[in-house]
Amino acid sequence: MANGRMKVMLLLCLIGSMLCFVSVQAETTEGSPILIVTSYNPDTKAMSDNLSAFVHTYRALEGTRRVAVESMNCKSLSEMHLWKSRMADILEKYRGKNRPAIVILLGQEAWSAYLSQGNEWVKQVPSMCGMVSRNTLVLPDDVTETAAWMPESKDIMHDFPDYHIVGGYVYEYSLDRNLELMQLFYPDVSRLILLTDNTYGGVCMQAWVKKEARKFPRYTFEYLDGRSLTFSDVGRMIGHLTDRTALMVGTWRVDRTEDYVLGSTTYVLHDLNPDLPALTLSSVGLGHWAVGGYIPDYRLLGGDLAKGCVSYLQHGSEPRLQVLPGCYTFDMNQLEKRGLEDVSLPSGSQFINVQPSFFDQYRSEVIAASVMLLLLVSAFVFSLFYIRRMRMLKADLERQGRELLYAKEKAEESDRMKTSFLANMSHEIRTPLNAIVGFSDILTEVEDISPEDKKEFCGIIRNNSQLLLHLINDILDISRLEAGKTKFVFADCDVIALCRVVLSTMEHTRRTAAKFLLETSHDTLIIRTDEQRLKQVLMNLLSNAGKFTSEGFVRLSVELRKERDEVVFAVTDTGCGIPREKAGKVFRRFEKLNEHAQGTGLGLPICKMNVERLGGKIWLDTAYTAGARFVFTHPMRLHA
Repeated sequence: MANGRMKVMLLLCLIGSMLCFVSVQAETTEGSPILIVTSYNPDTKAMSDNLSAFVHTYRALEGTRRVAVESMNCKSLSEMHLWKSRMADILEKYRGKNRPAIVILLGQEAWSAYLSQGNEWVKQVPSMCGMVSRNTLVLPDDVTETAAWMPESKDIMHDFPDYHIVGGYVYEYSLDRNLELMQLFYPDVSRLILLTDNTYGGVCMQAWVKKEARKFPRYTFEYLDGRSLTFSDVGRMIGHLTDRTALMVGTWRVDRTEDYVLGSTTYVLHDLNPDLPALTLSSVGLGHWAVGGYIPDYRLLGGDLAKGCVSYLQHGSEPRLQVLPGCYTFDMNQLEKRGLEDVSLPSGSQFINVQPSFFDQYRSEVIAASVMLLLLVSAFVFSLFYIRRMRMLKADLERQGRELLYAKEKAEESDRMKTSFLANMSHEIRTPLNAIVGFSDILTEVEDISPEDKKEFCGIIRNNSQLLLHLINDILDISRLEAGKTKFVFADCDVIALCRVVLSTMEHTRRTAAKFLLETSHDTLIIRTDEQRLKQVLMNLLSNAGKFTSEGFVRLSVELRKERDEVVFAVTDTGCGIPREKAGKVFRRFEKLNEHAQGTGLGLPICKMNVERLGGKIWLDTAYTAGARFVFTHPMRLHA
């Protein structure tokens, strides 16, 4: 009996110990965070929508873990060689006790950087992905010249068996389905041109097409690569494409210059060769250029990722990586324009630019006629309706009259602005153009020109071309700022380092004997700002100061005002200065105090709009009389 009691006591102690161990383990696991790593700033719309959907769904499913969000802040392909180390730095913060229960990668750059890690502990961490394509790339360690990088396309479904991928959603491009459409629409085509841009997505798609192209020997594949071509280069090449050639539109946002091109540039490319057959792999060009194509289903995935995450963490189930189905989508306008509307298209196809039916087109009129017919049943109801209708028409006429008057005033104002613009810009544009045309004629028509003169003339042409380009850039900048089309990207920035870079640039390009100086008591000063816009303001102010300062100095000073939580920048010169009575005019558009000096009169207005968008103020210090002194402020912490 004693032995039996002893055995029962030992069994109960053992069960209690096991329950305590399980409880501790559950608490420890519950403390591990869910780590989400994004390719871009989480404030961007796509990332923000997916993150919001994930958190909302996860909390609705009673998820209790902490959700940590990290961003790789990938900006351009030229910094690709840094992505792998950025991912390694992020993951290093979550080793040991802080090891994540699961890692969720949003965006192709983050996913590729994660799959490029060689650490075994990283491979063992459960991972999921979203906003990525099935084809991916392994990032190199030392490639900085991205134009020469020719990577091998990898398949997420098969090429990474050593990674613990527990779920996620990938979209899939389909070259074979699109080539079936090419054969259906253009059976005589034998030469295919793939258009991709200077982004990770462009390189990834090009590598995938090169891999898939081996399966289709009847086609000759060629590539318009935005990594090595500018928008002008691409336009020129597309304009010279001949018969039996078709275009496969891949990606198009960034060209070799790394400047984001507008979506409307695809309209320009289409107009250069409007009869060129075109299909799209990714929906780029759909609606105005491409006839159509089999394209992925780009949709919000945050909620689905949260469900898969909860299913894995709470219930132990392991959902598999899912491929999102694509769909055939066609532009009805392009089908009719090219005589392809009678072609038998795949079932389940979707269409855009479809002409509405008679009822859809005249819905309001049909409903009004039906109502009028019913109102005829009762004269009393008809009379009431008629009176009410007359009052409504009168109110509408009065409203339309006011709207027409307002439209007339706006049109007259626009006409005045156009006249003012032409009057201000005609001289600025004509002067460099005259120099360019004049010296170009001399170079082409005069034969006995000495090498020294030819070099001088070429220099004049180049300088005036740069002046004309600067003028156009200023016009575009101020128009985008006024229209609110310029997007400011805020991030932490060391303004002291930025000032040193700007002054170094000015030293190398200066045309004055004046010295450029930096005055500050700080070795480093971090603020949240748009680095490119702040740099543009500093460059404009220093350039203006150098233009009117033949000797002496141009000094950039940086001061921190802790009591106001702001930074004060000042550009001071020993030049000719600005008369006090003209101080109020310097920030007006096209205002030039010296008509003989080069410039558009747009630099200071651009500075003013940029500074105000950054949350600061800018002014001319009229108390300074030894030259000119411009001062502007910037908040220390500005949230975008």
